[in-house]
Amino acid sequence: MNVQWYPGHMTKAKRMMQENIKLVDLILELVDARVPFSSRNPDIDEMGRQKARIILLNKCDLADERKTALWSGHFKEQGCQVVLVNSRSGSGLKSIHGAVQEACKEKIERDRKRGILNRPIRAMVAGIPNVGKSTFINSFAGKACTKTGNKPGVTRGAQWVRLNKQVELLDTPGILWPRFEDPRAGVRLAMIGSVKDEVLNTEELALELLQFLHTEYPGVLAQRYGIHETEDAFAALLGIAESRGCLLKGGQPDLQKAVGIVLEEFRSGRLGRFTLEIPEKEN
Repeated sequence: MNVQWYPGHMTKAKRMMQENIKLVDLILELVDARVPFSSRNPDIDEMGRQKARIILLNKCDLADERKTALWSGHFKEQGCQVVLVNSRSGSGLKSIHGAVQEACKEKIERDRKRGILNRPIRAMVAGIPNVGKSTFINSFAGKACTKTGNKPGVTRGAQWVRLNKQVELLDTPGILWPRFEDPRAGVRLAMIGSVKDEVLNTEELALELLQFLHTEYPGVLAQRYGIHETEDAFAALLGIAESRGCLLKGGQPDLQKAVGIVLEEFRSGRLGRFTLEIPEKEN
């Protein structure tokens, strides 16, 4: 399955980020804890080479805890500061303030020597579509200060949010990069909902997801849907359609409805906590 999605507004958003990055001291890069490698945009790496960086492993409540620990260690070995967060519940957000001060301690010391006191740290919040940036900012600030949504591409323009006297945040639109060099990255991003379903073959996507779950998390499909697990992903999809009563007139299985159930329950966490990649496979 080949997934590519780079709508025109992302080119504009990238240019805007390039113009604004000189205004910030720090990049808070949100990645999805279910796909920490695939959800890191290499363009953000390029733009932010000279900036302090904190990686926020967001949606960690949806990810496999054991694999999240592996990813946290992996990023720390690369010299990155890492904070595990769940923006919806607010878990982990208090740890960010200390991480920001640590990441910017050299900047704070330079300001002090120049006699500049109490200048707020300016941080850009960056990430791919649907990674939860707006929800993170609203939770971090303790108020609804940005628009949120459960579809990729809600934030279309940059906006500043003043948290307190110490920190100001610059919210930015979610951007992908023009081409996924590794086709697996595009598929994984489609699975978590960072690519619009309208541009996808969702049945093929669901079949790949079912195959992955059968291989990496055996038994979970049988437990959730009451089906006999099989290596045949199409047979599994048929079983899910039958168990959930997804039928067309005449009793034929409604595969598209079953596809929708599988993708929605995976993305929302109702199916369980899963991580689609581990560090060793990406090095």
